[in-house]
Amino acid sequence: MLKHFHQVILNTTQAHSLFEIETIQSLWSGYGKIIRYGLDQSDIKSVVVKHIKLPSQNKHPRGWNTDLSHQRKLKSYQIETAWYQHWNHLCSDACKTPDCLAVEYKDDEIIIVLQDLNQTGFPTLKTTASLNEIKSCLKWLANFHATFINFKPDDLWEVGTYWHLETRPDELKCLKDKALKNAAELIDKKLNATLFKTIVHGDAKLANFCFSEDGNHVAAVDFQYVGGGCGMKDVAYFIGSCLDENQCEQFESSLLDFYFHSLKDALTLQQKEIDIKLLEKDWRALYPFAWTDFHRFLKGWSPGHWKIHSYSERLSREVIAQLDNSVK
Repeated sequence: MLKHFHQVILNTTQAHSLFEIETIQSLWSGYGKIIRYGLDQSDIKSVVVKHIKLPSQNKHPRGWNTDLSHQRKLKSYQIETAWYQHWNHLCSDACKTPDCLAVEYKDDEIIIVLQDLNQTGFPTLKTTASLNEIKSCLKWLANFHATFINFKPDDLWEVGTYWHLETRPDELKCLKDKALKNAAELIDKKLNATLFKTIVHGDAKLANFCFSEDGNHVAAVDFQYVGGGCGMKDVAYFIGSCLDENQCEQFESSLLDFYFHSLKDALTLQQKEIDIKLLEKDWRALYPFAWTDFHRFLKGWSPGHWKIHSYSERLSREVIAQLDNSVK
């Protein structure tokens, strides 16, 4: 990391010196790293720094080495900095995110200096989750969606999620499922026509939630694809990141009930003037469309992915049949 960035971290935290504790992860396709730094002689023990550096050679792990892919990633980092600078402070503890301490640009590099969630009661990452832990994340999503209901996504993606159809023409071209391919635009229009738009996280998978030790509370990270849209996009994508096909069938109804109960509580607490019953009716009907929208992307991007299973195929067929009937 450039000495300039080290100095920014020191100035921000009023630390005497810093030291690298660990690399938390490398960014997708070699665009940088997320690093935890310890701080000497500061009230803050440690920070997490997202260090974005444009790669000399674009190396996508699944072979999508196109200029469009590169430009999408560049925009995603610009949007993430906009999120942390202009939007992040609106999140309450009910949809906790790390505080942003600094954003700095220099040449072809960016750093985002963030509060270390390990130090604020969210030390645990999970690769699998219990039902109670899944509900903790759904409650976070409900509060997040309630907070930003009817907000215009200024400086964010106009339509959030990393799989949004307009940004994924290469994957659509590779999609061999003709019925799904033909329905893709109608599915996208249906989701965008929701009566109640909010801000969606856009990549709300289990890996992007940090848990309290008891699993009852969570915070979320990674806001590269945050933008406008229907809250069901986050909910469907999140559930799909946690459960296999049999569990999806078994728990779909109860998890949606829990999400909407949490959403109603959050909207009421925040005194939002929203027709909650109409919102639930609108979004519940869009859940299979949101699921199928991601399924469309996945089948084009990685046809052998484990998430392509009987539950997803069934919802996809039902959505396509519903669309076919609506145009007859």
